[in-house]
Amino acid sequence: MRKLTSPFVSFWISVAGTALWVVPAAQAATTTTTFPVTATVLKACFVSATALSFGNYDPTATVPLDSTATLTVLCTVGTSFTVGLNAGTVSGGTVTTRRMTSGANTLGYGLFQDTGRATNWGSTPGTDTPAAITAPIAASSLTVFGRVVAGQNVPTNTYTDTITVTVNY
Repeated sequence: MRKLTSPFVSFWISVAGTALWVVPAAQAATTTTTFPVTATVLKACFVSATALSFGNYDPTATVPLDSTATLTVLCTVGTSFTVGLNAGTVSGGTVTTRRMTSGANTLGYGLFQDTGRATNWGSTPGTDTPAAITAPIAASSLTVFGRVVAGQNVPTNTYTDTITVTVNY
């Protein structure tokens, strides 16, 4: 059998093999970009309240009956807000002379901003509501101080009213 490779062919095969070994591999390329990430934080508030329960009222007592409720307000940090309390649901009640009812009978009471129960808590910001609060990181707790005045001779029963809390922000 005859050999098909000549020195010339062997030379070029050898050069080609060396060239493949010497040529660097293709470099990987990269490219980059950026994209924006955004969110818009809105002003928002949430409010909850505990019940204001006066318990048992003695119409013959000479001292008023006091109790408290707690309002918890959580607003977006830095949001300025005020909290108002309406007149209640009983006909004839106002923010200064609220009334609980049992049938046709009413029992007067008041809601106040202070422990001495001297500053009425109404529903008009800047007039009869606590000063505006700037929301901190945590929820704000506000105490509502309630008082049933002494000497109201009313029939025995359970008297009720419902107050609406409004957060203005």
